[in-house]
Amino acid sequence: MSGDFLPEGTLRGLPGPLPPGERILWQGAPTTAGLLVRVFHARLVIAWFSVCALAFGLAAGSPAAALRVVAPTLVIGAGAVALLWLLAWLTHRTTLYTVTNRRVVLQAGIALPVTHNLPFAQIETAALRAFTDGSGDLPLRLQPGLRIAYLHIWPHVRPWRLARTEPMLRSVPDADAAAALLARALEAHADGTAPPVRVARLGRADENPGRLVAAE
Repeated sequence: MSGDFLPEGTLRGLPGPLPPGERILWQGAPTTAGLLVRVFHARLVIAWFSVCALAFGLAAGSPAAALRVVAPTLVIGAGAVALLWLLAWLTHRTTLYTVTNRRVVLQAGIALPVTHNLPFAQIETAALRAFTDGSGDLPLRLQPGLRIAYLHIWPHVRPWRLARTEPMLRSVPDADAAAALLARALEAHADGTAPPVRVARLGRADENPGRLVAAE
């Protein structure tokens, strides 16, 4: 959304002007590559079409027949991956995560932007799952009784948490720094009593994120 269409005093990524005393600490968007791989599962799509092309080629019986069936399969697969990349890029372009000294704001939506305000008082815990490229996911567990519809916030939600939906900052770059900043903001808001951010590295499931431990 262009700043030319925002109400006067409103900052990009926020639903309205900041109240007195509130300030932006961090803003970021999910990486296109991270969305392509971990949300739209491009690797699985590539693997599927590769296996299909190999199977069709082996069953064709002759090199000429193999070429006639393998080439279209690979072209269709390339088109599918290109479409997924476009969806990932559009999601990257239309998403903005904001952390202020009072809340986390998720603004997303390719066709119709929707803004979710998550005041710190509504956040029970948060976690960081870091990936080898430096990006990471930051799921936010809400206080008991608070819930956002899973499909309403997808893909900015922790996968398979259906009964107790966890909004998530997806594939943010420099995730260690973002997690550290979020941890400091939560602790400052709760006057030092907020839970710290726990770090779960790639390949380790974090079934119970507990309290947030900032990455150093």
